[in-house]
Amino acid sequence: MIPTPEDRTAWHEYLAEGNARQARKRVSADVLLANMSGNFLLVNPTYKPGWDLPGGMVEANEPPEQAAIRELKEELGLTVTLRGFLVVDWVAPHEAWDDQLSFIFNGGVLDDDVVSGLRPHDDEVSEIAFFTPAEARSRLLPRMLLRFEAAIEALALGVPQYLRNGSVAPWNGRQPHVRRPGAGGH
Repeated sequence: MIPTPEDRTAWHEYLAEGNARQARKRVSADVLLANMSGNFLLVNPTYKPGWDLPGGMVEANEPPEQAAIRELKEELGLTVTLRGFLVVDWVAPHEAWDDQLSFIFNGGVLDDDVVSGLRPHDDEVSEIAFFTPAEARSRLLPRMLLRFEAAIEALALGVPQYLRNGSVAPWNGRQPHVRRPGAGGH
């Protein structure tokens, strides 16, 4: 028999049991940051191939935007004020990983004084650099490249993008120009 909310202890135990059976999703939170020249910051992680946007995995019960801020502080010693989100991408299960929600937030434009002081602050990042979009395309792995392209478009249009495995969801009503890996120039 399902308890009622009037029996607070039994109700709480019932809800906790249901919660324990619910799916858990991995969540990542990255940040798109530009310099005054319009180039974008990428980090070279030590624990995986390819360059990446700064950010990382969300901890249990942590809001994605707070995770993005925390990760930038840990990786780069950088404190940012986010200016909204640009992309959320549902990533299908792949290799040994379950599905994931990947956010990209707008970190804005960093002034030259901040840029000149940036450096890796932990052992997860071996180097950092600002790249033009074309240079970034040659360094990002396909999955991140699709999100990066969508984030740049969302920034330009002022409209966040919802992706499913790097592709625009069909119900969005329009197909943005998202460059596919290996496609021609932009």
